Amino acid sequence: MLISRKDSLLLVVDIQEKLAPAIFEADEITRNSVKLLEGTRHLGIPAFVSEHYVKGLGHSVAAIREAASAARIFDKIHFSCASEPGVLDMLRATGCRQVILTGAETHVCVLQTALGLLAAGFQVFMVADAASSRTPANRQLALERLRDAGGHVVSTEMVLFEWLEQGGTDDFRALLPLIK
Repeated sequence: MLISRKDSLLLVVDIQEKLAPAIFEADEITRNSVKLLEGTRHLGIPAFVSEHYVKGLGHSVAAIREAASAARIFDKIHFSCASEPGVLDMLRATGCRQVILTGAETHVCVLQTALGLLAAGFQVFMVADAASSRTPANRQLALERLRDAGGHVVSTEMVLFEWLEQGGTDDFRALLPLIK
C-alpha cells in the first residue's frame, strides 16, 4: 500500500533537548524528521509534534521546533501518544487514516504510540531512518515488532516520493532539495 498525501499525517514523537544526546544517530533522525516536517508544510499535510514530560526532558530540539512552525505541538505524560487524553480525537479530526511516525525512543514512546494507533484503526508507517533509541538493538527490535503487528517500516525518501507521486511538478521541484 502506498502512502497518500491526501490521507496521511506526520507525527514526530519526543525528539527533545535532554533525550537527544543519548539517542543513537540523533542527528540523522532529527535531520530526517525536519525534512518530513518541511515536506508537510509545503504540501499542506497535517503535522504534529509530541513532547514528553517537558519539565524533565526539555522541549523539542531547536531544529524540530523551527521546522514545526505549521505543526501542532502537544505535551504528553503517557509513553504512548495514543493513550494521552484527546490525542486520538485530534488525529481523527484531520480525516487522515495513515500516520507517518518518527521520533525517540523507538522501542518505548514511538512503538507504544504505533501499537496504540494500530489498535485505534490507523495505518502506521514508521520511518526507520527518522526513529531511534539509545541502542541500535532496541531500535531494531521495535521496527521488527511494529512490522509483526501490521505496521509498515519505511524511509524518509519513500515517504517524500509517495507524497509527491510524480516528478516534473512544482511540488517535486520544491521538495527536491530535501532529497538531494
